[in-house]
Amino acid sequence: MNSTAVIDWESAGWERLAPYVGRVRLPDWDCTAGLVVGDGAALLIDTGSSLREGARLRADTRRLLGAHGRVTHVALTHPHFDHVLGTAAFAGVEVYGAVGIDAVFATGAEGLRADAVRHGLDPEAAAAATDVLVSPHHRVCGEWTLDLGGGLQVLLANVGPAHSGHDLAVLVPGVPPRPEIVFCGDLVEESGEPQAGPDAAPRHWPAALDRLLALGGEDAHYVPGHGSVVNADFVRAQRATLASRSGVS
Repeated sequence: MNSTAVIDWESAGWERLAPYVGRVRLPDWDCTAGLVVGDGAALLIDTGSSLREGARLRADTRRLLGAHGRVTHVALTHPHFDHVLGTAAFAGVEVYGAVGIDAVFATGAEGLRADAVRHGLDPEAAAAATDVLVSPHHRVCGEWTLDLGGGLQVLLANVGPAHSGHDLAVLVPGVPPRPEIVFCGDLVEESGEPQAGPDAAPRHWPAALDRLLALGGEDAHYVPGHGSVVNADFVRAQRATLASRSGVS
């Protein structure tokens, strides 16, 4: 699988998860962005909280990819400002999101801007990003297999509603002895308690985590939207917490 890619993740300040998979924790809100590199194609997972963070990710990915190409696809794990407002920095890419996220962007851009400002983003930066908000070109209803070339097929799975109304997980298959890698968005958080805003569906959230565990399996690496990479036991413990809060089994 994509064995020809030699990527120096560490020199760019990224965490290496596999030879062809890395991620970075962006400084403002500790939000994860991921990169999966195939043969002539690359998938970026989430784009940061502003056009400035999007531009930083664009510069990082150009440095990382070098002769391997450029970002060709973007997957947005959910429609919250800290994960989507940098998308416009990646002109010409194919953007994917859970079905319904396009309606959120079409009717809720003002709410997205206000939420960003409420959490501390400069009002001008928030307005600039929401003015050029990029709606996904491809809406994932169930599952979508994305071929990145070189034998690397990534699975996009609509697992919401849970943390938001439109949650998308990304499964990167492993090749033994390397485990599967699951980008969870904010379905899983390690650096703090899982956050449930007005668009959350708490009673459905435990089932979404069951789906993540079924996708990745016992040995997978689970990449949260905020915080350090975790294992299946951590996801199960967070599921138990969320189930107890919402009164579901």
